[in-house]
Amino acid sequence: MTISDWADANRRLSSEASAEPGRWRTSRAQYQRGIMEAISDARTQTVVIMSSAQVGKTEILNNAVGYHIDQDPAPIMVVMPTERDAETWSKDRFSPMARDTPCLAGKIADPKSRDGTNKILHKRFPGGHLTIVGANAPSGLASRPIRILLCDEVDRYPFSAGAEGDPVNLAKKRTVTFWNRKIVLVSTPTIRGASRIETAYEESDQRQFRVPCPDCGTEQVLTWGQVRWDKAPDGSHQPETARYHCSDCDAAWTDEVRWAAVRKGRWIADKPFAGIAGFHLNEIYSPWVRLEAMVKSFLSAKAGGDEAMKTFVNTSLGETWMETGEAPDWQRLAERREAWSPGTVPAGGLFLTAGADVQKDRIEVDVWAWGRGLESWLVDHVVIEGGPARPESWETLTGLLGRSWRHSGGAELGLAKLAIDTGYETSAVYAWSRQVGFAQVAPVKGLDGFNRASPVSGPTYVDATVAGKRLRRGARLWTVATSTFKAETYRFLRQDRPTREEQAAGALCPPGTIHLPDWADGEWLKQLTAEQLVTVRTKRGFARLEWQKIRERNEALDCRVYARAAAWIAGADRWPEARWADLEAQLGVAKQDGPEAGRATAPAVPARPMPRRRMVRSSYMR
Repeated sequence: MTISDWADANRRLSSEASAEPGRWRTSRAQYQRGIMEAISDARTQTVVIMSSAQVGKTEILNNAVGYHIDQDPAPIMVVMPTERDAETWSKDRFSPMARDTPCLAGKIADPKSRDGTNKILHKRFPGGHLTIVGANAPSGLASRPIRILLCDEVDRYPFSAGAEGDPVNLAKKRTVTFWNRKIVLVSTPTIRGASRIETAYEESDQRQFRVPCPDCGTEQVLTWGQVRWDKAPDGSHQPETARYHCSDCDAAWTDEVRWAAVRKGRWIADKPFAGIAGFHLNEIYSPWVRLEAMVKSFLSAKAGGDEAMKTFVNTSLGETWMETGEAPDWQRLAERREAWSPGTVPAGGLFLTAGADVQKDRIEVDVWAWGRGLESWLVDHVVIEGGPARPESWETLTGLLGRSWRHSGGAELGLAKLAIDTGYETSAVYAWSRQVGFAQVAPVKGLDGFNRASPVSGPTYVDATVAGKRLRRGARLWTVATSTFKAETYRFLRQDRPTREEQAAGALCPPGTIHLPDWADGEWLKQLTAEQLVTVRTKRGFARLEWQKIRERNEALDCRVYARAAAWIAGADRWPEARWADLEAQLGVAKQDGPEAGRATAPAVPARPMPRRRMVRSSYMR
């Protein structure tokens, strides 16, 4: 019995976890059969599913878990991006399935019993157990031997599970003692060259679901380029006319024709099979998605800019997004500079952060103002001569924490947060941070690579030795995915904005716009654009994205990244409307009829109030 056979015979979909409760039917989404049969195939050790949302990939994992509990008991591990995701899957997906599928009901203890065999993240059944962990929890990943490993949304996993290394590799090590192990990796992809699921798919036999045309019979992979729709005489789009066109005979398929054709499709591999079965799907195959809805999503993403389009490409097309890695032209940035005095906060700025880069002979600090939609303005550029070896350099840096900058409306603003790099003279940076306190200062460590789940993680306590003395408790260190913020900065610098005349007439700049003052000289602009994103090949021949310098000095870019990380740590990505309105009220700034608080790389959740320091003034307003 394969997993699909078991699901058709036994699985019941729960009303709280499915839009179509009742008996499971693999024929509803025929492409799922080939994937579940590959998981059941003894010759296949690893199954890779790179797909869009809305194709039922999580239900495939659920079926695999139910099948092994009922038919082939074994130690099973399900890995989710975070421990919170793990708890959510256990409560909202697994528990309803175990309750409503009759063959599972008697094999897992009642969650209300006191025997301890049915906990939220660990469940026992005859012949095996189910462990549910978050990829950010190294203790869970390394706890016990596992035969069946199911990893969901691997592109949202952190770079490292604590200090243990890549969480996928850490989990795979749990399976080495089983000759009949099974590893399933599932995810929507993210950025090309930095996507775990893309790398795994390239190592597989790369199967694609080919669908026969109802008119000419040509088997084809369904692609977005073949989706077409009409326009009205006034040029407006008409998503309700969307249809799919055969790549061979150009026959137009309605949604009903498309769904019927998909039920007759089959998986065909593009590469020889070597133990790894890979599957790629997009939303066009989904029986739950109409082309009209996809077209509306596409038009909305197109109007929303690169960030919105990246989401569409990842979650609807199931494809990786190619970051534009070319550095912006510094001379073009010079032409777009605006006029305001050094140390003055323009009207749109609502709070300040700073990024500090420690060099051998100096400490460079850039102060940035942030407004709604993460629009930003360079407020000040400070160079502290002498470097970290001189105590007076740290005294000067401490003075910046108590300094205020005048807002164009007359108020005085202090620094909400200063992020300082710990890459050079680490112990000295830790010692200074500990001395001034961590309410206003965030020591940061940059890591290469992109991170969609959380560009900043931490804080973690790290040990430090000052003058040979071992400290009881280390500094609070934040880890920053510098590639994420560099790509965001360059994307914001390249986006179009209204002309000065249009802005004078009331036109608003798009979210994320970076405003540069006329006192930012050519050298500073060159430093801001000193790196570019290039694709390099690993020793195994796979593509990987890497930031490389095109100029020797890049302090301005580093300071911008640290200041952006400071804004993230302060909570700006997650502030609700009320927080922005409160800042505007304190400054006496009228709310503009523009976009609300922007979401650059983090989800919208309420922020914690900013703590105040006792030694120096740390509130935003003076």
